[in-house]
Amino acid sequence: MPAGRAAEPTAAIAAAADLQFALPEIAEAFERASGHRLRLSFGSSGVFSQQIIQGAPFELFFSADESYVDKVFAAGRSADRGKLYATGRIALFIPNGSPIKADSDLADLGRAALDGRLKHLAIANPEHAPYGRAAREALNHAGIWAQVEKKLVQGENAAQAAQFVATGNAQAGILPLSLARVPAMVAKGAFITLPESWHAPLRQRMVLLKGAGAAARAFYAYLQQPEARATLARYGFATAQ
Repeated sequence: MPAGRAAEPTAAIAAAADLQFALPEIAEAFERASGHRLRLSFGSSGVFSQQIIQGAPFELFFSADESYVDKVFAAGRSADRGKLYATGRIALFIPNGSPIKADSDLADLGRAALDGRLKHLAIANPEHAPYGRAAREALNHAGIWAQVEKKLVQGENAAQAAQFVATGNAQAGILPLSLARVPAMVAKGAFITLPESWHAPLRQRMVLLKGAGAAARAFYAYLQQPEARATLARYGFATAQ
């Protein structure tokens, strides 16, 4: 750094919880290449959107549902509606030792809710977490929502739902594929990807917020490059072309 030059401020990034593993890997490569510094915060897209609308000092927002970006734009907190960066998928995750089978039609999950094998099913809160909403849609599509509804344990976000099932506090969970397939989770159980036709598309959008600095703008551009898209694809996201 040239003598007398102040350290560049760290860019504050708000990101959906399904990016908990993929985005730090991308950010590390970006920081190494650019010299910029980022501060990543993970949580539910709905909660972040409300915080941003109320003035939270984030510079870049990664939402798991593009509708929350639309709300941020409508509130005047961004100059545009940003860019689609990925489409997400959901998976049924069964921890080691669970009596439930990982089947793609969720039939055993429904039976387990009736015969007592299922005590708790973990999902993110559908009211403000897009992956929780997708989980609810999938359970409705499979015709087992009524059986499992009283068994639900809802995480504040997708990462918390993953914690419930990883620790064995739930016998099954419906999680983002990007969380289910990381090595730390694979060591704790098995998963099967659910059909994408079972829920509305999880169109994930990022947007620069008003007042964004150079680091946030550079990271936004970096996410549109082949290296970052390849990392997202490795975590199970379908990347925008």
